[in-house]
Amino acid sequence: MDDGSRIPQRRKLVTELPGPRSRELERRRRRAVASGVSSASSLYIVEASGAILVDVDGNALVDLGSGIAVVGVGHTAPLVVERASAQTARLTHSCFMVSPYEAYVAVCEELNALTPGSHEKRSALFNSGAEAVENAVKIARRATGRQAVVVFDHAYHGRTNLTMALTAKNMPYKDGFGPFAPEIYRVPMSYPFRDPETMTGAAAAERALSLVESQVGADNVACVVVEPIQGEGGFVVPARGFLPALSSWCAAHGALLVADEIQTGLARTGDWFACDDERVVPDLVTTAKGIAGGFPLAGVTGRAEVMDAVHAGGIGGTYGGNPVACEAALGALATMRELDLPTAARQIGAVLRTRLDTIAAASPRVGDVRGRGAMQAIELVQPGTKMPDAAAARAVASRCHAHGVVVLTCGTFG
Repeated sequence: MDDGSRIPQRRKLVTELPGPRSRELERRRRRAVASGVSSASSLYIVEASGAILVDVDGNALVDLGSGIAVVGVGHTAPLVVERASAQTARLTHSCFMVSPYEAYVAVCEELNALTPGSHEKRSALFNSGAEAVENAVKIARRATGRQAVVVFDHAYHGRTNLTMALTAKNMPYKDGFGPFAPEIYRVPMSYPFRDPETMTGAAAAERALSLVESQVGADNVACVVVEPIQGEGGFVVPARGFLPALSSWCAAHGALLVADEIQTGLARTGDWFACDDERVVPDLVTTAKGIAGGFPLAGVTGRAEVMDAVHAGGIGGTYGGNPVACEAALGALATMRELDLPTAARQIGAVLRTRLDTIAAASPRVGDVRGRGAMQAIELVQPGTKMPDAAAARAVASRCHAHGVVVLTCGTFG
């Protein structure tokens, strides 16, 4: 399949960065946009195609940030643009809760088929990842009749009041915004770089779940919410055996396992879903980001009996599953299949890991190289220690931006 890129897929700088037009827009921004809305760079984008962004000064930038893991099929992917454009000409909104339409049903069918497990499933669509996670918790509480929610150190699940409570990192996500939703209980994550070298995934799960049993009570737990690979928390890949142990514990105690696959899902890690790597089958799965090629769409998919436990009208929203976003999602999913993006992600990961390992071998500042598929990161530390070096991470990102490569930092320590 031709990738359809309208823009040459190479970096090209024609001004200093940021250029004069970007600097002028930055001045306008300061007068118009709330200061709480920040940006990783001050390069203002006017168009994009494939992996290249073009700013208002004509600079072509390599986009390794992908709009925070959103455009896995590439910017302005042809089938996404085609289907969304055609839908815009036909119908932009009716609200599925008022006047339903086929594209919503079709996206739910796709999610039911793609997510882990062969059991009967149902899906519901929303606007953002945070909404998806919040609704997954609502569904889990309704289905189990319980209230307690277990989450992990370094987790990121969103910016609503409930999902801020689920999120670990204080600054910038939570500072000054409390009080937060109750009945949220945080336990240690499997973090191989920072755990004792002898700690297995099963042992890390036991460490976490023993706290749940002693401090919360297994019979009070509605759900355990976990990112199969943590995103904003630092691309933390849990030790093998950790996720299966969580799944087994939930099954034994009548709790639901909620896999937050918003960053990891839809081919990014080399499988359709990161849970597939260890054949873990969650009770509920949340998706967003890469699902619709840049359009706002999110979903919750789960066991039919769990999803259908909610009374009519209990979940939904005015814009959730917008028809244009749904058509974009159908185009994005078709593109993922045609390009075999799970295989492509594994190939990208192999190249990245080779190069990052070479850098790590030469630099005492690289404490760890980790990830899976195209979801890869390095953790920077003070040489000779495991002390996080947030300043070094910022400096590397700044250097990349100055040379026309968009990268993102993450992690609890920076």
